[in-house]
Amino acid sequence: MSRRTLTLLIASVGTVVAIAVSVLVPVPYVILGPGPTLNTLGKDSSGQALITISGHPSFPTSGHLNMVTVSYQGCQGNTFNIFTALVAWLNPHEAVVPEGEICPAGQTQQQTQQQDTQQMTSSQQSATAAALTELHIPYQTQVVVVQTVPGYPAHGVLRAGDVIIAVDGKPVTSASGLSTLIYAHPAGSTLTATILRDGKTQQVQVGTKQSGGHPVMGVEITEKYKFPFDVRISVGDIGGPSAGLMFALGIIDKLTPMNLTGGKFIAGTGEIEASGKVDPIGGIQQKMIGARQAGATIFLTPASNCADAKGAVPAGLRLVSVSTLSQAVNDLEAIKAGQQVPSC
Repeated sequence: MSRRTLTLLIASVGTVVAIAVSVLVPVPYVILGPGPTLNTLGKDSSGQALITISGHPSFPTSGHLNMVTVSYQGCQGNTFNIFTALVAWLNPHEAVVPEGEICPAGQTQQQTQQQDTQQMTSSQQSATAAALTELHIPYQTQVVVVQTVPGYPAHGVLRAGDVIIAVDGKPVTSASGLSTLIYAHPAGSTLTATILRDGKTQQVQVGTKQSGGHPVMGVEITEKYKFPFDVRISVGDIGGPSAGLMFALGIIDKLTPMNLTGGKFIAGTGEIEASGKVDPIGGIQQKMIGARQAGATIFLTPASNCADAKGAVPAGLRLVSVSTLSQAVNDLEAIKAGQQVPSC
């Protein structure tokens, strides 16, 4: 066999191997694309209202306040090859990002979906709390133990599910309030915690120790809310926390005669806190594309996402920058009146 023939043979085999590897071997990336968009003032495909309010007067609504989502391909059990990644990279409506940004290492796709579902449930609770806060409708906040940390004073004293009602006789009404009460005493102090456990109120003694420059009990907590009436949000199997802003606006629109949309097609995104603060989210560019494809002409985006959104706004879509729920409500009222509002 001549040297030239051998060289061609080796090159051919190398090419075949390279093609086989590129086709068969998955790449550690995720493809993001525009996902479903749902009108929080409307109904889903089965005719179920996305937001249902009972036990309190509600008002007719019009127009759209659409939540938007991102679809993704990738992660464990849903991988793709380099050719698919290149096609997505060339598509202006899609983005290719490292797998670790969407699916943490060692976490299965099922675990990721479960986490997304939990985040959606929490988002709906926070959205209801934010809406009621904005409307000055009182509700109760409970600080609930998720778990205790081994090696810290709370371990073996407090349990998952305990509701912390007070510390040294002072009421606990928020997670930050609990921290303030603990910080008021030096590390090594023993505090009297009033808790609700299994439906019964009792007092327990919990010590503290220094950690991160502050006295701590060593307990992971979450906030849960008791609302004066029932607010139910139904979005099927969609997960994640980023629809919070639009849920809160939808609830406000239903609880008041304001008619926030003025009949317009408005979409938006943003994680929301019970205080009304709007936090940034991921996939902003794909969400804007999905909103415009659905017919939206106005898009509410967290102010912290403006850097990613600028320069990628689809034609015909007006971007509105918001940092709080109160600002979002005021901006929608201003748009309805034909006034200028902040953009990115």
